[in-house]
Amino acid sequence: MGKFEHANRGTLFLDEIESMPLAVQVKLLRAQQERSVERIGSNKAVPFDCRVVAASKADLKGLSDDLKFRADLYYRIGVAIIELPPLRERREDIAFLFEHFTLLAAARYDRAVPVVSHAQVAELMGYAWPGNVRELPNVADRFVLGLLGDRLTQVRGPIHKHDLPRGLPQQVEQFERAVVIEELKRHGGDQSATATALGIARQTLHDKLRKFAITPELFRT
Repeated sequence: MGKFEHANRGTLFLDEIESMPLAVQVKLLRAQQERSVERIGSNKAVPFDCRVVAASKADLKGLSDDLKFRADLYYRIGVAIIELPPLRERREDIAFLFEHFTLLAAARYDRAVPVVSHAQVAELMGYAWPGNVRELPNVADRFVLGLLGDRLTQVRGPIHKHDLPRGLPQQVEQFERAVVIEELKRHGGDQSATATALGIARQTLHDKLRKFAITPELFRT
């Protein structure tokens, strides 16, 4: 049984589809058009019904214009296109993702979940992340295993100006939003405790919640 048949009435995910050889692209296009496949060594068509989700690190339209990717396949699979920016362009997600991977690593290695300091959050958000999201779990693993000191990104890639998110005010706002959310999560959505931990008045916290469109009720335990 092949992948299409196995994914019948489900979803088939094709990762890095830009690396698929042109000869295989022809077979994929035929299967998509006919909604059926033939097992190796068989002449009987096996129908299938599944959605296809494809991911690409390259611009498939540009590759098809350069004749490096079949244009007919591009238009066949390109029903709905979602562009996901690299991690360095959505730094507001870094603190969330790092906490997620830290929790997974702690469960995997049966270790206590270490606390991330504000300085470490700032370091994570200022890092260039040349390995994109795939690099983040490795840093979380090393953090949980105690293989890092105060600095989390000791194996660092260069930070270039074009890697940083827009101007300084935007970077400061992203960091400030991440710190506020971190403290809200730490205190179960309690605004008074969060304001005290941040060293600001509750009204100031309220203004920041409104500015950053943060709903504290989402963090209540």
